[in-house]
Amino acid sequence: MRRGIVLKRAWRIARAFWLSEEKWAAWRLLLVVVVLNLGTVYISTRINVWHSAFYQSIQSYDEQGFIHSIITFCVLSLILVVLRGYQLYARMLLHIRWRRWLTKEYLSHWLQGQTYYRLQLLAGNEADNPDQRISEDVEQFVQLTLRLSLDLLQDLVTVSSFVYILWNLSGVLTLRLGDTVIPVYGYLVWMAFLYAGAGTYWTVKLGRPLVRLDYDQQRFEADFRFFLSRLRENAESIAFYQGERQEELHALGKFRYIMDNFLQIRSVRRKLLWLTSGYSQTAVIFAVLVAAPRYFSNQIHLGQMFQIADAYGHVQSGFSFVVDSFTRLAQWRAVINRLNHFLVYMELVHMAPSAYERIERTQGSQAGFAIDALDVQKPDGQLLVRQLTAMFKPGDRVLISGPSGCGKSTLLRTLTGIWPYAAGHIGQPRAAAVMFIPQKSYMPIGTLRQALLYPGTARTVNGQELAAMLELCRLSHLSGRLEEVLEWDKVLSLGEQQRVAFARVLLQRPDWLFLDEATSALDEETERFMYETVGRRLPRTTLISVGHRRTLLTYHRRRLELDGRGGWRLSAIGP
Repeated sequence: MRRGIVLKRAWRIARAFWLSEEKWAAWRLLLVVVVLNLGTVYISTRINVWHSAFYQSIQSYDEQGFIHSIITFCVLSLILVVLRGYQLYARMLLHIRWRRWLTKEYLSHWLQGQTYYRLQLLAGNEADNPDQRISEDVEQFVQLTLRLSLDLLQDLVTVSSFVYILWNLSGVLTLRLGDTVIPVYGYLVWMAFLYAGAGTYWTVKLGRPLVRLDYDQQRFEADFRFFLSRLRENAESIAFYQGERQEELHALGKFRYIMDNFLQIRSVRRKLLWLTSGYSQTAVIFAVLVAAPRYFSNQIHLGQMFQIADAYGHVQSGFSFVVDSFTRLAQWRAVINRLNHFLVYMELVHMAPSAYERIERTQGSQAGFAIDALDVQKPDGQLLVRQLTAMFKPGDRVLISGPSGCGKSTLLRTLTGIWPYAAGHIGQPRAAAVMFIPQKSYMPIGTLRQALLYPGTARTVNGQELAAMLELCRLSHLSGRLEEVLEWDKVLSLGEQQRVAFARVLLQRPDWLFLDEATSALDEETERFMYETVGRRLPRTTLISVGHRRTLLTYHRRRLELDGRGGWRLSAIGP
């Protein structure tokens, strides 16, 4: 991938923060980090000058000069330690501010307009593991961007500062080609540049595959982690099936991808390590070797020899940014690709209504819920419902039935606005409150009070009312546990969770209630009681249910039958 594309993608991810409401605080912190960075480079130049005086005092047996040099070194070192400490503090503060803002931004994009749900429908595995993108990749992007950009800045400033020193210390190297004499000014600078250039070329050549391999490694790790998490969540079902061996084989298959990819990474990094280690070790003596001719010809003294070695090390290190940072650069490019990939798919999902969903939704003054010429299909284009036209009035009770897989739940998703593969017209009353209850209701991690009020109500509900509602829904044994923080989906049985969902309905009093097999785990007597309670307490609520039990016919006035091939029939339910 061309560097220009990577930088454009990086700026696309980063720019919103630096232009956001937090920009002034962010730029101030960045300025502090840069100033402290420049300060550390300046102290490094002073230490370089110190090398000459220190080793010269040793060579000339100057005790007073030696003591003065030691004191000078202690002062410079103390200043350097303080500057680096404050630089680290300011950089970490900028890091956490940027990560907090970018995390909120990605969370907002992911949750906006039910993107988290539609992403699974429209992108499938192409936008895998959004949890990893938000929790890990955002953190890595911020960390690596700050690290690499500040390291690059420091290297540029270091090179600018020490090139001048090294150039002056280099003198003139005279080359003879026959009778021709060629003076080479600043030859130590040119040697550092050529040495770093050769190292950079071979590092890029050997390490290029790391970008793809790091990208794949993160994906394989996330897939493996997701599989294990899914195994834990479905532990009971697996135990009933005694599917341990099958799950183990599946898990090991997932892990095999990690191993195979890791072995490729190991091979590339081994070659890189050989190169960079040899490069770094050779650099230590290389400066002395290239300066030795001037020392042995008495053009420089011992102190200047060590000053040259130190200055050369800084210049060579500054020129070697790619060599020293290649592994981090590969990780950074992989992170950018993953985040950009995720962002592109979220944007595609945001455009999905115009690309996939051809439903005209209106909110008017009509009292009912009007459906006109509605087509519903699967993502592969298979038609489930063709030209459905119906009118549901306030207080209506409609049961949707049909064979398994005929599109009953999909029709409900379409009516509530989360299924994009549909066309037609749906009109509903303005400001109507709609509530959808699936077969397995969502139970957030938190207190039971929060679970009952999820996702929130417009009115204040006290503990006595909640306890009374639990008792009404035959959950009186939970009334004393309202403030307990637990994973309630693991504590409560499916039947208890379904009754909690009915308690939510009674607390939130929606105008339109969609029930997708919401009583499948209840016995028939409890099912009757819950439907009768909803009908008695919410007489104006329009109730549209999906279910298979014939006992449900008793609690509805009309029946919408689907055949799974596009056909449908709406009829009254007789006495």
